[in-house]
Amino acid sequence: MTTKQRYEAVIRWFSDNMPDADTELHFSNPYELLVSVILSAQCTDKRVNMTTPALFRAFPTPEAMAAASADEIYTYIRSISYPNNKAKNLAGMARKLVSDFNGQVPTTMEQLTSLPGVGRKTANVMLAVAFDRPAMAVDTHVFRVSERIGLTTNSHSPLQTEQILTSHIPETLLGKAHHWLILHGRYVCQARRPQCVSCGVAAFCRYYAKHPLRPEER
Repeated sequence: MTTKQRYEAVIRWFSDNMPDADTELHFSNPYELLVSVILSAQCTDKRVNMTTPALFRAFPTPEAMAAASADEIYTYIRSISYPNNKAKNLAGMARKLVSDFNGQVPTTMEQLTSLPGVGRKTANVMLAVAFDRPAMAVDTHVFRVSERIGLTTNSHSPLQTEQILTSHIPETLLGKAHHWLILHGRYVCQARRPQCVSCGVAAFCRYYAKHPLRPEER
């Protein structure tokens, strides 16, 4: 199977079987999404969604969060991974939103990555989800699944994976493709025990071709 054929087959399967793939984070505006994505680093979306309702009641706007100290923010996110660093980043992010962007979440990669706690992956999530821009966010799931399936080969970094995926996936599908790959990695193509028996893309998968199921596993 050529790379082009693999991409076509994978895109076709996900388009047919996951047409409405979207983020599992709960948010109602770009500010809430930005806070949630910052909190989601090395933490489950489920835990983030359990934490943010009280956080957003306390700090419903960038201005409210900018007026708070990192210690105050910490009390609402202590159950999240790395709460000290994330509290500092949220405080700094909110202050920069207020001082530099009139309290509005910016809409370019350069501006987004100028915010504390916002790297390229987070910025791409914001561009794709909040602003419907053609962007591919690469997290650990996307990085792993792309390599396993064979959409990438020996990629050495998330940026390289992003560049390869964006060169093969139509712009109109990039944002959705991020969710296809992240959800597939979260629930099927898991890190330690990929669920090949229930995987719809096994027929197109480079990993599966090298590790087919034994008869008793089928």
